Amino acid sequence: MMTINEALGVLDSILGQGQLTDLQETVFRLACDGQTYEQMATAKGYDPDYVKLVGSQLWQTLSEHVGQRVTKSNFRVVLRQWASEQSAHGDRDRSKLAIHPPFDLNPATCPFPQCDWGEAIDVSSFCGRAQELAELQQWITHDRARLVAILGMGGIGKTALSVKLATALQPQFEQIIWRSLRDAPPIAAILADLIQFLSKQHETELPETTDGKLGRLMHYLRSSRCLLILDNAESILGSGEQTGYYPSGYEAYGSLFRRIGETMHQSCLVITSREKPREVAALEGEAIRSLRLAGLAAPDVHELLKPKSLMATQQTFVDLTHLYTGNPLALKIAAATIQELFDGDVAEFLNQETAVFGDISKLLDEQFDRLSDLEKQMMYWIAINRTGVSLAELADDIVPPVPKRQLFEALASLARRPLVEKHGARFTQQPVVMEYAIDKLITCIHREIVTGKFHLFMSHALMKASVEDYVRESQIRMIVQPLLDRLTAASHCHSDFEEKLREVLRSLRQEFGCTPGYGAGNVLNLLRYAGSDLTGYDFSELAVWQAHLQGATLHHVNFTNASLEKSLFSDTLGNVWSVAYSPDGTILAASDTSGEVHLWRVADGQKLATLKGHQHWVCEISFSADGKTLASVSADTIVNLWDVATGRCRHTLRGHLDWVVSVAYSPTQAIVASSSADRTIRIWDAQTGECLRILSGHHHWICAIAFSPDGHTLISGSDDRTVKQWDVATGTCLQTFKGHTSAVRGVAVHPSGHAIASASEDETVRLWNLTTQAVTTLAGHVAEVRGIQFSPDGQLLASASYDETVKLWDVQTERCIKTLHEHRAPVRSVAFSPCGQWLASGSADQSVRVWSRSGDCRKTLQGYTNFVLSVAFSPTTALLASTSTDHTVNLWDTVSGRCLKTLRGHTNWVWSVAFSVDGQQLASASLDHTISLWILDADDRSRVLRGHTNWVWSVAFSPDGQTLASGSFDQTIRLWNPASGECRRIIIAQSRIWSIAYSPNGALLASGEEDCTIQLWNPLTGQCLQTLKDHDRRVVAIAFSPDGKTLVSASEDYTLKLWDVKTGRCLKTLNDHDRLAAVAFCADGRTIISSGIEPTIKLWDGQTGAHQVLEGHRDRVWSVACSADGRLVASGSEDETIRLWDRQTGECLQVLQKPRPYDGMMISGIEGITEAQKITLTALGAISTPD
Repeated sequence: MMTINEALGVLDSILGQGQLTDLQETVFRLACDGQTYEQMATAKGYDPDYVKLVGSQLWQTLSEHVGQRVTKSNFRVVLRQWASEQSAHGDRDRSKLAIHPPFDLNPATCPFPQCDWGEAIDVSSFCGRAQELAELQQWITHDRARLVAILGMGGIGKTALSVKLATALQPQFEQIIWRSLRDAPPIAAILADLIQFLSKQHETELPETTDGKLGRLMHYLRSSRCLLILDNAESILGSGEQTGYYPSGYEAYGSLFRRIGETMHQSCLVITSREKPREVAALEGEAIRSLRLAGLAAPDVHELLKPKSLMATQQTFVDLTHLYTGNPLALKIAAATIQELFDGDVAEFLNQETAVFGDISKLLDEQFDRLSDLEKQMMYWIAINRTGVSLAELADDIVPPVPKRQLFEALASLARRPLVEKHGARFTQQPVVMEYAIDKLITCIHREIVTGKFHLFMSHALMKASVEDYVRESQIRMIVQPLLDRLTAASHCHSDFEEKLREVLRSLRQEFGCTPGYGAGNVLNLLRYAGSDLTGYDFSELAVWQAHLQGATLHHVNFTNASLEKSLFSDTLGNVWSVAYSPDGTILAASDTSGEVHLWRVADGQKLATLKGHQHWVCEISFSADGKTLASVSADTIVNLWDVATGRCRHTLRGHLDWVVSVAYSPTQAIVASSSADRTIRIWDAQTGECLRILSGHHHWICAIAFSPDGHTLISGSDDRTVKQWDVATGTCLQTFKGHTSAVRGVAVHPSGHAIASASEDETVRLWNLTTQAVTTLAGHVAEVRGIQFSPDGQLLASASYDETVKLWDVQTERCIKTLHEHRAPVRSVAFSPCGQWLASGSADQSVRVWSRSGDCRKTLQGYTNFVLSVAFSPTTALLASTSTDHTVNLWDTVSGRCLKTLRGHTNWVWSVAFSVDGQQLASASLDHTISLWILDADDRSRVLRGHTNWVWSVAFSPDGQTLASGSFDQTIRLWNPASGECRRIIIAQSRIWSIAYSPNGALLASGEEDCTIQLWNPLTGQCLQTLKDHDRRVVAIAFSPDGKTLVSASEDYTLKLWDVKTGRCLKTLNDHDRLAAVAFCADGRTIISSGIEPTIKLWDGQTGAHQVLEGHRDRVWSVACSADGRLVASGSEDETIRLWDRQTGECLQVLQKPRPYDGMMISGIEGITEAQKITLTALGAISTPD
C-alpha cells in the first residue's frame, strides 16, 4: 500500500518538483485519506465548490501528463501503475519514458495512447505470469497477431493478465480500450461503444446493419494501431454440449472475431474466455493465436498468499499449489478455509484429504455451505444486484428485515473470505463467484417452484424494478431468462407453464397472503418476460414487490388489497418538453404535451404529484432558487407559479399574446422571466404576479432564456437566429450575438458567468466568450439542437437534439466525449442534477431518462398517452382513419366500431391523415419530419417520403390522386408523386405551414400559416396567386366548400372566417369563445364543423352563423371530419376517444377507443404506492372498485 508521502513523491516525479500549490497538496493529501470535497472544505474553511474545482484541475493536469483519464476515484491506481512502469524501465526519467513509441508511430502525434479502461481491475499486486506476458507481447508486437485469445477456467487470472498485458503494451499503441462482456451486451452496443471511442466521439450516426458497423470498426483498426480487449467472452457463448457456439442474437460476435482475424489491419483484439470461440479454433495460425493459462507456480502462489500468513514449508506450498493446479481464486478460497478451520496450518489442511478440486464449484460449495443463513442471503443479493451494493441497499432488500448490526457482522465475515470484494463502501463478487451464486439461486428456486415449497422464491427478487436500467436488463438476461428456460423446458406447452405459475400464485396466497416478500412479483415478472397474456390474472391480497410493469398491458388484472412496494408502472407522460431538478436535487420535474407537470422523488422514482392547470402543451419549467415554487409556461399563453409542497397554483400570470415557450427563475431575486412567440420577454414579480417590464427587440419567436449566475443579466435565443444579452434592471439590450444560420432553440450560461452557449436548428452548439467575444462552434449533431445545459462545475455541456441523442461536451477541450443513444425520438431538454453526477433528458418518445455522468442510463420514466390528433373518412368505404400520439395510424370500421388495423412506422406524433380519392391509399404526416404513404391492401405496404426538415403538420391528396401535398414547420410545401415517392416541387412559404387543402377541381392549393395569412397557390407552377389577410393569430386549419367557391379558415384568434375564393374577400366572420384547432365543411356545402381547446364540437350554419354544440368529450378536440354522404361527423380528442355523431340530430352514435394499458385493472385497497401514482394508474384505465 502506497503511503501519502510516497504518493506525493510519485506525483512530484510526474508533474515536476514544486509544481503543486499549497491547496492542491492539501486536497491531494486529504483525497488519499478518502475525504470528500465537502469534508475537505469544512476542515480547511474553504467553499466546497472551490475545493472541488481545485481537485478537478489537479486530476485534469495529471491526466494530461500520464496520458489517461485520472479522477478522484482512480488516482491511486494510476500512480501505482506509473511507479511500477517507471521501476520496470530502470527508473528512467519521465521525459524518456513518455516519448518512446515503436518505430511505426509518429511521436509528434501520439506521445501517449488514448485509453479507456472501462471496469478494468487494479493489478498493482499482480503476481507471476512473466513467461505468459513475454509470449503474448511477442505475438502482438513482433508477430503482429490480429486476434489473441487468453483461455482458462474461472478464477485462473485471465482478467488480471489482460489488464497487465494492456498496461505493458501502452507505448506500442495509439488507442487502448478494455471492456467486459460479463453481462452479454448485444453486438450492436459493443460495436457502437468501440466505434465511438476509436473515432474520438466523432462518429455517432452509425450504420443500421451489423455488417455496416463492422465495416466502420475495421476502418479504424486499419487507420490506427489500436488494442481492443474484450473480457469474459464466454458470456456471449451458448451453453450446452458443444462449446464455442453462440446463442440466438449473438452470432454476430463470430463475425466480429472472424473479420478481425482474417482482414488485414494494424491493430489487435485480445479476448479472454473460459471456452475457445469456434472462429479461433478454426482459423488459428500466425494472425490468430490462443494461450491457455495454466495455474501459478509455487513461488508465485507463495507470493500471492503471503498476506494470509499461512504456516507452510516450501514443500507444503508446492503440494497446495499442485492440489489446486495453481488456480488463484481457488487458492484464495482454500487459504480462507485453512485460516478459519486449521489456524493457518497448511499441512494439517492437506492431511484431511477432503479438498478435492476437480471443479471449482465443489470448492465453492464447501465454502458456501459454511456460511450462515444470513450470509447466504447476502451472497444471493449481492449476485442479484450485479454491481456493487451498499450495506443500506442490502438492508432494504432483505426480508424479513434484519438489524443492521447483524448485517454489518455478516458482511465483515464475508469480507474476510474471497467470496465478496469490497470497493469503498460497496460490495461485489468476482465473476466466477457471482456466476456460481446465481446458478445456485436459479437451481434452488426452480426446485421450489416444482415442489411448491417456497423459501428463496419469497425472500429474493429475480429482478429489481427499482434498479438502474442497465442492471435490470442484466438481471433479465442472467437470472429471469435462464429460469424461464428451465421452467418452459419442463412444460409440454406454454399453457402448462402458465398453469404452473397460477398454481404458484394460489399457494402463495394460501401460505403467505400479503406477507412482505417477492414471490408474487417474481411470478408477474416471469409471466411478463415469457410473453404471457396477463389479462385477468389475480394478484389480490398479495405482496407484489419489484414488479417491472412499465410498458406492460394489464387488462383486468386484480391488484385489490395488494402491496406493490418498489414496483414500477407506466406514467401518463406525453411528449416531454422540459426537465428540471429542484435545487436540493430531491425532486425531478418534467412537463409535457398533455398540459401537465410531473414531479418524482429522485431517491426511488416514486411519483409525488401531477400539476394540472394548463390548457395546452407545457413548454418549459423552472424551479425557484429556494425550491419552493415551480414556474411553468404553456402554449395557452399562460405562466403558472406552483407551490411545490402542496401542488397548488399560487399565481397565474397573463399578458403574453401567443405561446409562452421559455421560463427562468432568477437565481438571486424573487423574479421570473418568460419568453413568447409574441416576440417579447416579460419580467414578473414572483411574489405579486405583477409584470415589471417587457423586453422587446427580437423579430421572431423567443425560444429560450437563461439568467446569469448573479441574476443581473438575461440571455435570450430566438427564431430570428440571434442571441441577445439583456440588463434585467433596465430592460436594455446589451449585446446581440450573430452567427447561427437558423433558429436558436436553447441557451445556457456558464456557472462562471463569463460564457454562454446556444443551440440551434442549424445542428450546432456555439460557445460565446463574453469577455473576449471569441466564439466556438461545436458540430456533431445531425439534426436541430434543442436543449443545452452546463454542469454545475462548468466542465461539461450537455446538448439535446432531434437526432435522438444527447451529447456531452468537454468545455475546456471543446470536444464531444460521450454520445447517449437510448432515446427513440427527438430529445428536447436536458438538466444536470445540482451535484453534477446525474443528467436528466426528456424526449418525444414519452420518457424521461436519467444518466450517470459517465453515460450509463440509470433510470427510465416511461409514459403513455394516446391522444387522437387527426381523423379522416374514407371517400369510398365505411373506414375511418385516425392518428395519435402513440405514433400509429388506426383504421376503424364505422359500422361495428372495431379497430381493424394499426399501422406502425412513425417515430413521433402523427398529426395529419388523408385518404386518396379512390380510398386505396392513405397518407400520414408526423412530427418525425416524414410522410408515410400506405397502400391499403392485404400487406398495408408503406413508402416513407423524406425531405422536410421540421414537423410535417398537414397532408392532402389532389382530387385526381396524382399528387400528394405536405405542409411543414420548415416553411415549405412539398408536392410528391404518390406512385414513385419523388418530390416534384418545393414551394417556399413565408412562415410555418399549419394546414393545407386542395380545391375540389385541383386548380388551387391553400395553406394556413403562422403569419396569420392564407396563401392560395397554383400547384402546377408554385406561384402564389393570392394572400388572404384578416386574422390576428396563426391560421391553424382550412377547408374548401364542396363547390370550391368558399374557403373556411380557423384561427387561434377565436374566429372562423369564410372567404370568397375568387375575390379573396372575407364574406363572414364567425366568432367563437374557443381557441380553434380544426375545421371542416360538410357535404351540403352549408354546414361547417369546428373544434378547439374546449371539449366540444360546434356545427355552424355558414349562412346564418347559428351553431349547435355537441358535448361528450372530456378534453380538447384536435380534429373533426364529415363523411362523404354527410350523415356522420367524427371528432378526435385528447381524451383518447373518437366520437361518431349523427350530423342531423347531434346524437353521439359511438365512442371508439383503443384499450389503455391498465384498462379494468382493479386497485381498490392497493398499498405501497403514492396517491399521485394511484391517480396515474386510474388515468391509464385502472379502477378503484370492480365493475
